[in-house]
Amino acid sequence: MTAPIEDVLVSNGSMKCPVCELAELGSFREIEQKRYLRCGNCKATVMAPECRLPPEEERAVYHLHDNDPNDAGYRRFLSKLADPLMARLPQGAGGLDFGCGPGPALARMFEEAGFSVALYDLFFYPEASVLEQSYDFVTCTEVVEHLFQPAKVFAQFDRLLNPGGVLGIMTCFQTDDDRFDNWHYRRDPTHVVFYREATFQWLAKRYGWQMDSPAKDVVLLRKPL
Repeated sequence: MTAPIEDVLVSNGSMKCPVCELAELGSFREIEQKRYLRCGNCKATVMAPECRLPPEEERAVYHLHDNDPNDAGYRRFLSKLADPLMARLPQGAGGLDFGCGPGPALARMFEEAGFSVALYDLFFYPEASVLEQSYDFVTCTEVVEHLFQPAKVFAQFDRLLNPGGVLGIMTCFQTDDDRFDNWHYRRDPTHVVFYREATFQWLAKRYGWQMDSPAKDVVLLRKPL
């Protein structure tokens, strides 16, 4: 899901926010020998680069994920995004499941409902040609928290979407800073960026997207016509 990166540094050696690429990150927390930084502009929280897993360890964690397309519980989980997104799409719309993982359950759910879906995942479906096309919708479930260069990926999403297309994202929103230390989402060593609702509001304004949050930890972003 991630890719080789060069972090954006400013003149004093500190790091610019990888989400908005505008503000310098400030210190936020140090927990279990991991440093976390905070953007004062878009309010994202970012794990310091030196605390990230090496690629081979990151991939090993993804292989532990149980994303069985036939698992009813997993389908219910994905339906928080799938149902409201499908309701906003014309019949027969074509999409891309970005960061689909080894078991593309969400794509199967859309295909069963009459939509066509291409697959992309850096580790499991790395066919880059699908990133050269455009789509009526792009889904991104439990992916954006893994991105080392989210600003570049969100710009890519904007290019991938047809006018009027919808980007559907599912990720646990960060809310209460007092709970961050023990938050289950932080404890996943592959999670390197944490988004607040304000972060998605900033992204929507940046790209002129219309934002809707139809369920907890789900955001739909519609590109203007």
